[in-house]
Amino acid sequence: MTPRIEYTKVAPGAVHAMNGLEKYLKDCGLEASLRELVKLRASQINGCAYCIDMHSKDARANGESEQRLYGLVAWQETPYYTQRERAALAWTEAVTLIAENDVPDELYEQVREQFSEQELVNLTLAIVAINGWNRLAISFRVVPGTYQPQAR
Repeated sequence: MTPRIEYTKVAPGAVHAMNGLEKYLKDCGLEASLRELVKLRASQINGCAYCIDMHSKDARANGESEQRLYGLVAWQETPYYTQRERAALAWTEAVTLIAENDVPDELYEQVREQFSEQELVNLTLAIVAINGWNRLAISFRVVPGTYQPQAR
């Protein structure tokens, strides 16, 4: 794969704005482990190899188990995730695939049992952010495998 554009250099202001959203999300109160699962699942759906590499590494660095990482692609069939995580993953799939399926009222009601209004807005913004990053990485062919998580 040959990279197309180094978007971080071409549009640093836009990347700065995206990073501002990431900073907000980091401090919004949603669990770091939940945010990483959401990022990884959306990246799997979108087929973003760079982001899958990045977020699986970040999740591992934060203590996520290999079993939960490997099972994420089939999360509905595994016992490894909490009800809150399951709600977040279902919401992630619906929002990521919104053009295909809409976001059903039944799902909204299920997710609201696990998340406050503010948490749900923050969760949705986290999904919006990773979908944006996925589209940048895929469109400009960012090469996977080079990302290293920050030392904790």
